[in-house]
Amino acid sequence: MFYFYKVTYDQHGNVYYPFMMKSIIIITIIILSLHLTSEKNTFSGKYKIIAETYGDLNADGIDEKVSVLETIEKLESGNTRLIQIYRNINGMWILWHSSENAILKYQKDIMMSDPFDGIEIDHGTLLIAFSGGSSWKWSYTDKYRYQNNQFELIGYTSDYFKLCEYWLTVDYNLSTGKLITTKEFEKCENQEQIIYKTENEMFFKSNIDINLQNRNTKEVTIITPKYKRQIFI
Repeated sequence: MFYFYKVTYDQHGNVYYPFMMKSIIIITIIILSLHLTSEKNTFSGKYKIIAETYGDLNADGIDEKVSVLETIEKLESGNTRLIQIYRNINGMWILWHSSENAILKYQKDIMMSDPFDGIEIDHGTLLIAFSGGSSWKWSYTDKYRYQNNQFELIGYTSDYFKLCEYWLTVDYNLSTGKLITTKEFEKCENQEQIIYKTENEMFFKSNIDINLQNRNTKEVTIITPKYKRQIFI
């Protein structure tokens, strides 16, 4: 059996085989599709998405996608958690930044509840919130902004309190170095909370370099100059 193909020539007089070129292109697309599908299935088989949000993080007028993922396999030390930031390029979500350090793990043997509260994008700033505790409760929010080609921690707010004891709040602007703490002492009488003393302190602390990549990799402790309080960032 013989097959005959129409032979054409390009503008330089070279033989051109349109059928072969189309076949090569189709085969290439199929191979790439199978490769991407394999990677996606492997990834989705190891992780599950526990939070997701959208918003413009680099002021280009195009929303980014931020996903928080957790390993499906249960680990004694707590499941690995990832935060991944994607850019929308020509209609496709392309991974831009990723970190395994910015999201606290849930260790069921030592934690009463999952400390991760959620993520949000507000005016170009990425917010990540956490909370926990039992009688003494705590919460804090990390605020990241894209600058210097990375997501830098520009703000940190926290609360630590117990009813009828005291309430300590921290508001730290890492961009300016301004740190404000307020401690309200309270007592309870006839089922009513009464604040009987307040201690305010404001000072500046600069050169704290924290970003999405190195968050929680080292302990950062600040001692306030007036009341000698320990502030854990």
